[in-house]
Amino acid sequence: MWRKKRFDGLEVLVAERGGALLATAVLLTGSRVAGEDLVQAALERLMRNWHRVHGDPEGYLRRTLYHLAVDRWRLRRRRPEVLAEVEPPGQPDGTDVLHLRQALVQALGLLPPRQRAVLVLRYWEQLSEAEAAELLGCSVGTVKSTASRGLTRLRELTADWALEGAGMNGARR
Repeated sequence: MWRKKRFDGLEVLVAERGGALLATAVLLTGSRVAGEDLVQAALERLMRNWHRVHGDPEGYLRRTLYHLAVDRWRLRRRRPEVLAEVEPPGQPDGTDVLHLRQALVQALGLLPPRQRAVLVLRYWEQLSEAEAAELLGCSVGTVKSTASRGLTRLRELTADWALEGAGMNGARR
């Protein structure tokens, strides 16, 4: 009974926002399994520090998710992770969106940790620049410049997709 009082509200938070938190974690890590591990690690840290959390436990949990993700990226910097191999389909079909999403997640995985976190916060989570800055513990200017550099890099990584698609379709006809 003392445990219910001790973690009051945590069960409701996980029930209501767990899906959104997992979706963010999957984007940050590149796979569902790694995303689940990340959410679990963040929840564990939240529970260990529950007595320090005053106010918004979801905000604390999200900050912890991003910080743990950045820590993991730093550890893996020397050993890059391949998120998926994507080959463009020959004929357009219902899987086009899935292939595009998978390719974008892979391209996102090629970005430096801070750029990846900022783009996920701004464009997946749809947070404002101020909210993202607060969550990451940096200035609004840092969020703006990091988002700009991240989008530029994503454009560079994906620039030849349209050309490759056009070349392949022309070659197959």
